[in-house]
Amino acid sequence: MKNVTDSFVFFGHWPSAGSFGFNTDILATNPINLSVVLGVLIFFGKGVCASCLLSDLLDNRKQRILNTIRNSEELREGAIEQLEKARARLRKVEMEADQFRVNGYSEIEREKLNLINSTYKTLEQLENYKNETIHFEQQRVINQVRQRVFQQALQGALGTLNSCLTDELHLRTISANIGMFGAIKEITD
Repeated sequence: MKNVTDSFVFFGHWPSAGSFGFNTDILATNPINLSVVLGVLIFFGKGVCASCLLSDLLDNRKQRILNTIRNSEELREGAIEQLEKARARLRKVEMEADQFRVNGYSEIEREKLNLINSTYKTLEQLENYKNETIHFEQQRVINQVRQRVFQQALQGALGTLNSCLTDELHLRTISANIGMFGAIKEITD
């Protein structure tokens, strides 16, 4: 097994054909760690194409944002209809104001201003809602992209670590981690 490991470490050196064989020592081959690593890779890598996943994620987010914008536009159109109704009502109030100018000119003007102000406030609130929704969706997409990139980087790092670790380095790393966990357990006890 040492010659096989050396062939991966030293690419220029090829072992003779007689030195190849299976190592049945369960502690030297470490099948438990290998099965855990393979299980994690299979579970997280099942049917995952990084660029496809990222592209699909971005497309889905884009569609959600576009749907939100469409909904906001529909709300805006509804607000414009309300504004038109308010303007029609305003015209009606102005006609009535001409008829009743002597009795209540100031009261009618207040009504007019209140209608206009409330309509503009409604439009302003809808515009703010649309902008907040767009900003929220953008932040969510950015966070999800960051998370995916982090996961891919972590998987790449794990792959690199697993391909570069020799048996001796692997055992030293495990021993060091066991020692750290033992020290943490003593501290918490």
